[in-house]
Amino acid sequence: MAKDILVIGGGISGITAAVEAAETGYNVILVEKNPYLGGRVVQMNRYFPKLCPPYCGMEINLRRIKTNNRIKYHTLTDVEKISGQDGNYEVTLRTQPRFVSHKCTACGECVKVCPAERSDAFNLGLNSTKAIYLPHQLAFPYNYVIDEKACAKCGSCVDACKYGAINLEMQVETKKINVGSIVVATGWQPYDAARIDNLGFGKYKDVITNMMMERLAAPNGPTCGKILRPSDQKEPKRVAFVQCAGSRDENHLAYCSAVCCLASLKQITYVRENIPDAETYMFYIDVRTPGKYEEFYTKVNSDEKVHLIKGKVASVEQDGDGLIVVAEDILSGVKSRVNVDLVVLACGMQPTNGLSANINRDKNGFISLEQGKGIYASGVAKKPQDVSSSVQDATGAALKAIQSR
Repeated sequence: MAKDILVIGGGISGITAAVEAAETGYNVILVEKNPYLGGRVVQMNRYFPKLCPPYCGMEINLRRIKTNNRIKYHTLTDVEKISGQDGNYEVTLRTQPRFVSHKCTACGECVKVCPAERSDAFNLGLNSTKAIYLPHQLAFPYNYVIDEKACAKCGSCVDACKYGAINLEMQVETKKINVGSIVVATGWQPYDAARIDNLGFGKYKDVITNMMMERLAAPNGPTCGKILRPSDQKEPKRVAFVQCAGSRDENHLAYCSAVCCLASLKQITYVRENIPDAETYMFYIDVRTPGKYEEFYTKVNSDEKVHLIKGKVASVEQDGDGLIVVAEDILSGVKSRVNVDLVVLACGMQPTNGLSANINRDKNGFISLEQGKGIYASGVAKKPQDVSSSVQDATGAALKAIQSR
């Protein structure tokens, strides 16, 4: 009977499950498909309930990983296959080449000579990086990585690296491991806003998603924390937030993602703090701020420059160098046309389906609870929820993984 625990996914849920299990004396193998740990949380500017930067808590957890020799983590790694039963699972791991070894000191000399560029996925395409890049300023592990699709294989970075850390001949590695139980914490991705034809994403530069707004407001984002319109890098004086962008819609996501209303209210505070004279408009079907967050909703709504309009947005249209949001105003009974400079779409949480292994899912793509003993879903991989709930859920999943064998 194997005793090791496999955690699939290196976001806040996966990291929590890994450190909680390891600190009770179990060996943990943590795998993450990205070249860094931290998941969606490290892309945020602030998060609930304290509205503090995510590194307040993430830095502590990453230190717990770094100093605990019971945790072995593998980035750029996917799970290809899972077979066996509770207490004895055989798992096939596939690791993509990083092309940069642990010798890397992140000095940046390689970036200076790299001729190729790529869209920066961490910043949701709002800027670009060189083909060899550091994922973000506080990345863990703090090593550069090469985007193989963008790399010209010119060898300039190899010549520039005085530490011999770059190897362009690295290959994909596949290996099998045996574990006793598995925690699936594969997280989420924003719903593809380009699929919502009437809201203008991809058609108009100044229609962005809520995750893009997080990056614009973040100090380590593409604009160093200044909220600027992508089209002309000017401050938007009128900003519209469109709720349920694709959510609660049988043609897109049939469910509510639970946190989008709070995320938009939070981002309204970003705009009001960043641009004090800005007017904000939030178009909603229902405002859902359950339990302890009701006070936060009341506080934001009391701001005279915050306008909450109950009604579904019909379309977003170009109007000169600005935009018009066309929506039904249910409370007044008329159709409203609001001129704005920037539109932010509250796109719902969609489960990440990149896991290659045979894991059961429900009709919406979330990990099904009916996996059998030994495999446990955690966090947003199981259902939409906020960071605090995900941490609690991950602790429970770690306990189940320990007890199942």
